[in-house]
Amino acid sequence: MSASVATPPKQKRQAKSNWGQNNLVGYLFISPWLIAFFLFTLIPLLASFFLSFTDYNILSNDWSFIGLENFDRMFNGDRRYWRSVEATVKYVVFSVPLRLVFALGVAMLLNTPRRGVGFYRAAFYAPSIVGGSIAVAVMWREIFGSDGLVNFVLALLGVEGPNWLGRPETAIWTLIILAAWQFGSPMLIFLAGLKNIPKQLYESAEIDGANAFQRFLRITLPMLTPIIFFNLIMQLISGFMVFTQAFIITGGKPLDTTLFYALYIYRRAFENFEMGYASAMAWVMLAVIAILTAIVFRSSSYWVYYESDGMD
Repeated sequence: MSASVATPPKQKRQAKSNWGQNNLVGYLFISPWLIAFFLFTLIPLLASFFLSFTDYNILSNDWSFIGLENFDRMFNGDRRYWRSVEATVKYVVFSVPLRLVFALGVAMLLNTPRRGVGFYRAAFYAPSIVGGSIAVAVMWREIFGSDGLVNFVLALLGVEGPNWLGRPETAIWTLIILAAWQFGSPMLIFLAGLKNIPKQLYESAEIDGANAFQRFLRITLPMLTPIIFFNLIMQLISGFMVFTQAFIITGGKPLDTTLFYALYIYRRAFENFEMGYASAMAWVMLAVIAILTAIVFRSSSYWVYYESDGMD
């Protein structure tokens, strides 16, 4: 039997010194990120949590601790809060599935070999690059204005177009259509997933007599479920955080039908100067998004398929 050789104390000290030096170099390299994280994420997050229990006016810089009064007011005394919740939920319920369906459909079209496919991929992705910008929101407002492009085309067809942005029945749908139009980012992710599906699976299914719909249902969708899962999480989070479109295009009007949650937080904080109340609203939104994300993660074991699952 070979006896274990003890490491000399000098070598232990040297190894410990090298470990500390290597860690120091690593921390120096990530120090810009750490500084930015503490200054612009962690500290504001903790400050927001504290302010949610206060009556803080940013204009006068006065505050007082009021406990859970902001949350009680939010749930029991603020009708506009519930209208903002209703508008946001409606937007998420319709815009997220529409965006994912359009993204998957276009990705499947662009996955086939054809001339100029690279140009089409860039063209379809372009709206997502500038999708959240002020310029696109202003353009969309002009397109759906009373004298905009949509009503102009309808007039050529002999149809009198409505006031899209001024009617409660149609205003939110203009924003949902805008969200569906901005499908470039999930489309590229779907396209990458489609390229990773082995062609042998389609060839075998075709030999067995499966038609295009059956191949899509039995091969494409199951193999894409991890991509669908990722896109669903990302689009769900971005849907609850929508702000620019409503702020520029409708301003929350008419009758608060487009008063999205993030827009209402902004108004409470920077128009009514109620930073404490706005912070409480922000933390409720964080909790709701976290719960919904956890539910999607929890349910993923029932519908998301990974190739490694078949190797167990």
